[in-house]
Amino acid sequence: MRRKSQEMALCGVLSALAVVILFLGGLIPPATYCAPMAAIVVLVPILVDCGPKMAGTSWAAVSLLAMLLVPNWELTLFYVFFGLYPLLRARVQALPSPALRLLCKLGYCTLSTLAIYVLLIFLMGLEAVAADFQGLSLFMALSMLVLDNVNFLLLDALVERFSIVWETRLRKRFFSR
Repeated sequence: MRRKSQEMALCGVLSALAVVILFLGGLIPPATYCAPMAAIVVLVPILVDCGPKMAGTSWAAVSLLAMLLVPNWELTLFYVFFGLYPLLRARVQALPSPALRLLCKLGYCTLSTLAIYVLLIFLMGLEAVAADFQGLSLFMALSMLVLDNVNFLLLDALVERFSIVWETRLRKRFFSR
């Protein structure tokens, strides 16, 4: 019983922290891409300690609250699409070939990024985002996509390293086992 209470408390506190990070990121324009990454890393302890079911529930709750509270739709959609990745990461890491793992990661990032901007421009009709891309050349748009993939690979490394730090150093500070 005590273990379940600790897990629920951890999920609630870290989910609330993730929502606050996303909200503050929505108020600060340069944080559009940093805030979702920070919110994703904040939820890693839930995945490590409570498992994928609780982590998926926390991701869904934070996504829903972000859609309701965060004023920046671009930031919210980046969290919604990329926040799911830590849950899928274990399956990607189980693939036999490093090249295949890299290809899956880059494919996930590229398809997610394209889906985000299709949703923003065509379904939500955000003219400001469309105007940003209208003046770009094909080279600049592809450069932005490449940089997004580099950021995604950095996020992947950050999730892996923070998982290790949580398991080896931080967990014992919060929970006595």
